[in-house]
Amino acid sequence: MNTSPSQHAITFALLLCALIVFNIGLCSSNIRCNQRDKHALLKFKKGIIDPSGVLSSWSTEQDCCQWRGVNCDNITSRVIELHLTCSTTLPSYIDKEDKSHCLTGSIYLSLLIVEVKFLNYLNLRNNDFLAIQTDYVHSQICHNLSSITSPHCVNSSSLRYLDLSLNWNLVIYSLQWLPHISSLEYLNLRGIDLHRETNWLQLVTKLPSLSVLNMRSCQLEDLSLSIQYANFTALEVLHLSANEFNSEFPKWLFNLSCSISVLDLSSCSLIGRLPKALLNLRKLEDLVLEDNNLNGNIPNWLGKFEHLQTLILGVNMFSGSIPTNLGNLSSLITLDTASNPMTGVVSEKIFAKLSKLKELDIYSYSPLIFYFDSHWVPPFQLKELGFNFVGPKFPSWLYTQKFIESLTIHESSFKAQGKFWNFVSRIPELVLGDNLIDGNLSNVLLNSTYIDLSSNGLKGCLPRLSPNVAIASLANNSLSGGMSPLLCDDKMLNRKNKLLFLDISDNHLSGELTNCWKNWKSLVAIHLGGNNLKGKIPSSLSLLSNLTTLHLHENKLYGEIPSSLQNCHSLLIFNVRNNHLSGSIPNWIPHSAKALQLRSNNFSGKIPPQICQMSSLIILDIANNSISGHIPTCLGNITSLIFNNASRYYLSFSFPSFHNRYFIYNDALELVTKGQVREYAKNLHFVALIDMSSNNLSGTIPPQMFSLTGLNTLNLSHNKLTGQIPNEIGNMKNLESLDFSTNQLSGEIPQSLSSLSFLEYLNLSYNNLKGKIPSGTQLMGFDAFSYMGNPYLCGPPLTKICFQDDKPINKLINEDGDKSEFFPWFCIGIESGFLTSFLGVLCAIFFNRKLRHAFFKFLYDMRDRFISWWSSI
Repeated sequence: MNTSPSQHAITFALLLCALIVFNIGLCSSNIRCNQRDKHALLKFKKGIIDPSGVLSSWSTEQDCCQWRGVNCDNITSRVIELHLTCSTTLPSYIDKEDKSHCLTGSIYLSLLIVEVKFLNYLNLRNNDFLAIQTDYVHSQICHNLSSITSPHCVNSSSLRYLDLSLNWNLVIYSLQWLPHISSLEYLNLRGIDLHRETNWLQLVTKLPSLSVLNMRSCQLEDLSLSIQYANFTALEVLHLSANEFNSEFPKWLFNLSCSISVLDLSSCSLIGRLPKALLNLRKLEDLVLEDNNLNGNIPNWLGKFEHLQTLILGVNMFSGSIPTNLGNLSSLITLDTASNPMTGVVSEKIFAKLSKLKELDIYSYSPLIFYFDSHWVPPFQLKELGFNFVGPKFPSWLYTQKFIESLTIHESSFKAQGKFWNFVSRIPELVLGDNLIDGNLSNVLLNSTYIDLSSNGLKGCLPRLSPNVAIASLANNSLSGGMSPLLCDDKMLNRKNKLLFLDISDNHLSGELTNCWKNWKSLVAIHLGGNNLKGKIPSSLSLLSNLTTLHLHENKLYGEIPSSLQNCHSLLIFNVRNNHLSGSIPNWIPHSAKALQLRSNNFSGKIPPQICQMSSLIILDIANNSISGHIPTCLGNITSLIFNNASRYYLSFSFPSFHNRYFIYNDALELVTKGQVREYAKNLHFVALIDMSSNNLSGTIPPQMFSLTGLNTLNLSHNKLTGQIPNEIGNMKNLESLDFSTNQLSGEIPQSLSSLSFLEYLNLSYNNLKGKIPSGTQLMGFDAFSYMGNPYLCGPPLTKICFQDDKPINKLINEDGDKSEFFPWFCIGIESGFLTSFLGVLCAIFFNRKLRHAFFKFLYDMRDRFISWWSSI
């Protein structure tokens, strides 16, 4: 076969190219990472605490381009990217986000942005770093160390992307180092404490290439109202939400480059009206101003933003009606005016041009009047919808929405019949709480993943649940009958279900607790309180190994708590108050439990010492039972009650929703504190309580108990406790409520009690206490009710006077009750004084004639009266 010279040339060229590519690949595979980069990264590692071995591959034996999180340039093998984010998942039961496996310690930023010369991407997001070291940055970047702002400072960093966000415990006192990384294009400091840096705006504006700035939840307070212009030449995205600015809109905001497309100032405590100067930001695509204190009407001129895709104005104080000009925002995808005191009519004219609308939330404090043609078909197909309206008919246009993923209706009144339940059955998230829905659930099949039908007027028996349901809240309705229709449906039991959370509390349910729990092993939280359920607690509940919270309060349950429940190793809250349960207090409660509430039952026996091993316990409520014996001295070992370290996370059940949101149900307990019954929900994690009142406890109060310095409520009233109140009670500096009433306590009230400055409620009544109530505004500020029934107590606020308080007499008695050496001389002085006074009176009578006659006349009169009285006998 003959080939032409041109074909040979082509073949040769192809072979040459292949050889070059092979050689390049071979060479690049042999190139090891730069030694300077390697040494800098190893130094950086020394400042880090790595509990889970994330950086275990960072060793001298291995090429640093192969280390975890390190990316190198394919040609030069210089380190250009560092990805060291930590992956955490919010637990279904929020007590504390677990970051025990994340990196912690100090960030030596200088080693990265100076010595790793070609590093352009640094992501340390969502770790648990505690400090950032930046002094070295100044000394290396600036040739003149005497001034950070010296003209001799040069930028020796290539860093374009810096993400330190979600390191919640990280505090940065100064951002003076920031302008020297002038190549930065992306900066995310979300969640970092920056409250001490008051010049943050001036420093950030010195980054000429910055296009994305996220300073959400940074505890900023100064919005720099005095600044007219902020020199952001390339800024496109600005997130300043969740800071406490408490001010009006700053003027510099309206003078930003017209290239800005995203502005998020939500939850910033902004005040006043929306300024028309916002129109200067013509290219805005996202305007997020929810959760502020903005007022007035929503202005018509908002309809002039041609590119606006997201408009969120919810949770403010806007009044009036929704302006019709918002209908001109033809690019709008999200419209949210929810939770404002708005009124008026909503008609189809507003939505005629909004063909791209996907998310609509127009819930108002007062239900809006929807005025739509019954045959109107919207030009959009929504994914999320939240609203309230004046019924009784359900808006017919909603039935045309085929792709809704989330439907929220609040404070509305309407009838729910077959067509309605068929429509909502295909919606994954259904939130219909706090309405007046006229409907019967007896034959309804609920199919949504997330269902909230709480606080309505729903009647009938419990509905059926499909295997798709993960969250079901039917609380506070008028549902009746037994639990079998919900949990024992044969058609559903053969299919794997996903149910995590079940709340059917505060209804009129009757019958026994079903024994079908073995088919619902995925359950994490169960709320059955406030019904008329009876019988024993079924042992099949022990099959729920993931169960974290169990509420069975205010029913008619009896018998003992089955010991098989010890298989529920994850149990954190166990609430069976106000039943007829008997037997001993369980000794198998998990050590990680947070709250144990057994009050108002028939429990007897002694307090098991195993309770002392519950190191995470913050609520121990065993009041109003028949428990006897002594208070265990080991209670002082409950470490969670020693420190006042309430978690910043609520004791709540959480469930992930769309767009990185979470639906959250706050766990709630009804507790007796400060002399009143109170319900604690969102603030439950702040409560530290021990209530053993109304039992048969005897013996003395162990002093070890007062090592629980984190306790804020202690109630030991209505028992048979004896002995004195230990002086160690003064250690409980966080105590707010103390009740020792109706016992047999004796002795004096310890002076240390007056040092409890947070004490708001005190009841020591009906004991055998004696002596003076300790002085000080704290104890004397309580009324007499706090001390009544102690006959030997005296001093304010009681009316009984303490006679032993006479200072001259007090000096005559020693502390041990014996007479002092001064006492005989005191008596001699009294006698001498009396004798001298008597002789003085006699001398005056003897030498003064008038006094002498008057005195003898008085004596004669007294003699005549005595004789007359004697004669009459």
